[in-house]
Amino acid sequence: MKQISSAFTFLLLLVWSSIALSQTDKTEQMVSVAQTGVAAAAQHAENGTVPLDAQREKRALRIFLKSVQTEIVAAAEDMPAYKYSFAPTEGEFKGVRTFAQQVKHLSATNHILAAAALGEDPPAGAGDEQGPETVRTKAEIIDYLNGSFAHLGKAIDAIGEPNATVKSSPISPLPATAVTRLALTVESLIHAFNHYGQMVEYLRMNGVVPRASRS
Repeated sequence: MKQISSAFTFLLLLVWSSIALSQTDKTEQMVSVAQTGVAAAAQHAENGTVPLDAQREKRALRIFLKSVQTEIVAAAEDMPAYKYSFAPTEGEFKGVRTFAQQVKHLSATNHILAAAALGEDPPAGAGDEQGPETVRTKAEIIDYLNGSFAHLGKAIDAIGEPNATVKSSPISPLPATAVTRLALTVESLIHAFNHYGQMVEYLRMNGVVPRASRS
């Protein structure tokens, strides 16, 4: 009986030891998983890979869009209609676009890049970034300009939409593997403000102070 009792005690201790080892292994595994998760989160934070907040980006871009549109449209409105055919001809300015061509080119580019951002085909009439031939008068050009910013606004509103198609554009330096809707809209705003600088030069050459510079 005593031998049986001793054997039973030995088996009981063996079972409890196995259980303890098993629980220790599980605890270590849980700790290991937790440590891995914390390390991964820290790595994401260090690398700045926090998911993009589409709504916040859209709000910021709408502010830029409104600012850029306001200044460019004001410049287009302030140039007298009879000066829309003006282009500097001396020195390094020889052969540059007229004021009307500057505005139409800016507008056509807005349309082309906005269409790509929305997964659309390039708009008819945009041509080789020159704009429709039928758009000729100051009023028509300003309407075309405002329409291009409205088109760009739609592209901004679509940022973050799931399963949305985005196309690359031959006028963009972005390769097909890198193109995004956000990048195309930013590119268009940069391009537009570049031409705003040229429009300002044309205005000042004709004695017109840009509205943004008036006190």
